[in-house]
Amino acid sequence: MSDLLITLYPWVKAFHIMAVISWMAGLFYLPRLFVYHTEQSSPGDSRDEVFQIMEDKLFRVIMTPAMFASWLAGLMMVMTPGIVDWGAVWPYVKGASVLGMTGFHYWLDLRRKDFVAGRNTLTGRQYRMMNEVPTVLMVLIVLAVIVRF
Repeated sequence: MSDLLITLYPWVKAFHIMAVISWMAGLFYLPRLFVYHTEQSSPGDSRDEVFQIMEDKLFRVIMTPAMFASWLAGLMMVMTPGIVDWGAVWPYVKGASVLGMTGFHYWLDLRRKDFVAGRNTLTGRQYRMMNEVPTVLMVLIVLAVIVRF
């Protein structure tokens, strides 16, 4: 199994990068949709329905499959011999940040379901602030992996 993972490593890494880019695009865009949804529609109006469709498709069709693909490829890379120095700090920073990003992903799903139920309580400003969460986590992940502190 180790030999196979070593052989596939460049392909898995490329797949991982593509999946992460797709996931991150959704993590950046969905809170922005929530801003517009909050500020430009009311529960039950035609714009509310359009926003709900856009948010649902983004979450279910793009973000969630991309998250699972990111996790799968990431775990395959972690299992590849010689890739991770478990004596360093960076794999733990990356791991904690990825868990945070996954938690944020599911937090967004709860907010999406609030819109569907007509019980959104957050403001556009609050969604704008939450839009910074994936940016901070991405910075931590990239620094951890590239600088390897």
